[in-house]
Amino acid sequence: MESENQKGKSGFVALIGRPNVGKSTLMNQLVGQKIAITSSKPQTTRNRIQTVYTDSRGQIVFLDTPGIHKAKNKLGEYMVKVAEHTLEEVDVILWLVEPTTYVGAGERHIAQQLGQVKIPVILVINKTDTVKAHDEVLTFIAAYKDICEFAEIVPISALKGKGTGTLTDLIFRYLPYGPRFYDEETVTDQPMRQIAAELIREKALRMLDEEIPHGIAVTVEKMSRRKNGIMDIEANIVCEKDSHKGIIIGKGGQMLKKIGSAARREIEAMAEAQVNLQLWVKVRKEWRDSERLMKNYGYNVKEQG
Repeated sequence: MESENQKGKSGFVALIGRPNVGKSTLMNQLVGQKIAITSSKPQTTRNRIQTVYTDSRGQIVFLDTPGIHKAKNKLGEYMVKVAEHTLEEVDVILWLVEPTTYVGAGERHIAQQLGQVKIPVILVINKTDTVKAHDEVLTFIAAYKDICEFAEIVPISALKGKGTGTLTDLIFRYLPYGPRFYDEETVTDQPMRQIAAELIREKALRMLDEEIPHGIAVTVEKMSRRKNGIMDIEANIVCEKDSHKGIIIGKGGQMLKKIGSAARREIEAMAEAQVNLQLWVKVRKEWRDSERLMKNYGYNVKEQG
C-alpha cells in the first residue's frame, strides 16, 4: 500500500495582503513564470488567480486574491468579497506585508479577519531588498509578531527571489498529504483568453496616467489560431470617460500602439506563437458600479457570494 510520504502533499494556499505589497510578483516568482499581472499601481488583481507549483514533494495551488481594503464601489466590494471568501477554502494563508515597524489600520483589519480562521498563517515580510541594514528586519518581525498568531514569519524579496525557497519549504510543511489536483504540466487554471486580457490590462496600467487605470477593463472579443500557427486576437480596452479614451489612444494612436506592442510580446512568449493583436478603445460610463457590465467584463459577483 502507498505510504503517506510517497503520496506527497498537496493543498491550496491563499496570498493576501493590502494592495501593492507584491502578491502577484511573489506568485510569479514561486511558479517560475508570469501569470499574475504586476504594476506599481495598487489593486491590479481583480479576480482570484489560480496558479500551480509542482515538484517531487507534491503540489501547491496558489490563489492570488485582490487586496483586502475598504470598498468604494461595486468593483471594490467584489474584490473584497473575493479575498475574504478565499480564506474559507484554503490550507495555508500567506499574509504579505511591507518591511515597516508601523502596523496601520489596514493591517489591523486583516489581522482581525485572520483571527477568525483556524488555518496556519505564515507572515511574509516582503521587499527586504529595500532594507539597508539586515538587523532592521528583526524590528519589523517584532512589530508584527503579536498582532496575530503566526505559524511562521519569513522575510523575503519576491522581486529578487531571496527567501522564496525557504518559503516554499515552509508551505509544504503545513500542507496535508493527498493526491495532486492538477497534472505536472499545469501552471494555471486561467484560460489563455483571460491571461491575454490581463497582460493587455497590465501594459495599460503601466503606461497610462494615474487617474485612468482603475477605470479600465479589457475584454478579448476574438481569439483564433491560423493553420500556419499565427494567433489572431481582437480585444477592447474599456474606459469610463471620453477624455480617457483620447489619452489611451494617444496622439496619432501612439499610446495604443505602445500598449499593444508591449502586450503582444508577452502574449507571444506565453503562447509560444506569433500573435497578431488588434486593440480598440470603448467608453462605458461608470461600469464599475454596474453589476451587468462587471459581469460582462468577467467579474461575476454572484459566484463569489
